[in-house]
Amino acid sequence: MAGTGWAAGVFATAARDAGFALDESQRVAAARLDRLGTELCGRRRLFSTPPRGAYVWGPVGRGKSWLVDTFYEAVPTPRKRRIHFHEFFREFHTRYAAHRDVARAGERAVHDLLGDARLVCFDEFHVHDPGDATILAKVVDSLFARRITLVTTSNYPPSGLLPNPLFHHLIEPVAAALEDALDIVEVAGPSDYRRHSPAPAAGFGLGRYLWPGDARQLTAADLRLPEPGERHRVGAGNRSVTALAVRGDTIWFDFADLCDRPYSTIDYLHLADRYRRWTVSGLPILATVHRDPVQRFANLVDILCDRQIPLTLIGRAPLNECLAGDQLPPDIHRTASRLALLAGATLPAAPAGQ
Repeated sequence: MAGTGWAAGVFATAARDAGFALDESQRVAAARLDRLGTELCGRRRLFSTPPRGAYVWGPVGRGKSWLVDTFYEAVPTPRKRRIHFHEFFREFHTRYAAHRDVARAGERAVHDLLGDARLVCFDEFHVHDPGDATILAKVVDSLFARRITLVTTSNYPPSGLLPNPLFHHLIEPVAAALEDALDIVEVAGPSDYRRHSPAPAAGFGLGRYLWPGDARQLTAADLRLPEPGERHRVGAGNRSVTALAVRGDTIWFDFADLCDRPYSTIDYLHLADRYRRWTVSGLPILATVHRDPVQRFANLVDILCDRQIPLTLIGRAPLNECLAGDQLPPDIHRTASRLALLAGATLPAAPAGQ
């Protein structure tokens, strides 16, 4: 949106243009972001005290990313950055390591990545690995030390980050800093818009879900089964992973090769940098496997969906059966919401609180 100031009513207009109306929860969040936009556009100098940012959280598919994307596009300042938190966290690791022997390494790393940005919008802010909690503390401290206005989305309130009770204490200082510096805004309307609403959502492009993945389905999907000789190792950052086939910028993995091994989100990001179309076969009924592979699968789905990389997912059962179970990680609700965007995916409606 061009101009030098903040346009009132931007959220209602954008919703109307997309063919839906804001629900009450979205209106409350939109009002808070509208105030922030007005304040940002009213500043004509560097912020001695930056405008207070917002932490927008709630269940999957409630429109959090759409709200923040609309806000970001409407703020006319060029001194802004929007980035998925997975991507930023990967690069912060690298930059922080390069500066770790000098003073204020965290702030130097943030400067390398964000330059003179005064507004930063993160999508999908979360942490599950206790080893990442210390790094996350450095990220948050460095962002606020640079007087950056932060707006972020998450499926968790600050107090719900790193929910594993064995390690939750590691994140408590970060949660306290976020609660002190940001307005915590919950978006928890009754509908998962990815499943049954015209509200816009990022997705997998021409992605699809196949079951049982027989020869007829594969042929109709213009897929050719990998030959044994196509199986080989491909680089994933400093590691390698076995692919069933690589054909140009298209790659085919088996679930076990990709998720049963201790690969990190950073490894998956490296693969997503190189390959623009993915097939993952052998998706099991997730309740029958360990939680760690399930969490890795959830991380992978986040990355592919956020980059809008077409995914063909081939399961061993209907998708709703593969994703069912009481003991699955909490992120599986976001995973189910995102996989509902795949052609051929059939999932029951999620409860409003999930």
